[in-house]
Amino acid sequence: MTYQPEEQSFGPPWLTRLPSLVYLVAALIVGALLVLGENSSSTSPLFEYVVAQDQGRIMSMRTFVVVLMVGSISSVLRAGMRGVRIFPGGVEARDVRGWVIPYVRRYTWPQLEQIVLDAKTSVALDLWDGRREYLPAVNDRPGLEATLERVAAARAIPVQGGAGWEAWDEAEEQRLSESSPS
Repeated sequence: MTYQPEEQSFGPPWLTRLPSLVYLVAALIVGALLVLGENSSSTSPLFEYVVAQDQGRIMSMRTFVVVLMVGSISSVLRAGMRGVRIFPGGVEARDVRGWVIPYVRRYTWPQLEQIVLDAKTSVALDLWDGRREYLPAVNDRPGLEATLERVAAARAIPVQGGAGWEAWDEAEEQRLSESSPS
């Protein structure tokens, strides 16, 4: 039986999550302004804008805030779904292409010809059919590289770049030898 790694997920970097977090903060501020305007005195300009002028609008302020909040929460959730997942059968790359189209790609270990760790922007996988696929950027690239290097060593997949055997500590080698049955 071959080595089966434990399931691990590597999420997107914070810079990728930043726009959706800014959108969420803006939606929370607008929601707070709505609550503040509804609870302020009837002579305040905020009450006048939020409550009194609400009759002539196409959409009420409450509906607008609900739509804004749902959109911002879904944006945060979508941004959090990006990343790379290592599972016992292979690698899964999750990303969003063209602003809205989700992109999930699964690669099994036998499909991999080589793992390229010395790429500047992201980790690359050379596949058996000659294609090179790039994994999305993750928040813990050294952890992803170390995990892929361990799996590659255990499954005899060539690695270009990386830390090499010297970086492995004895405890990790012991754990690998115990987890793979003889």
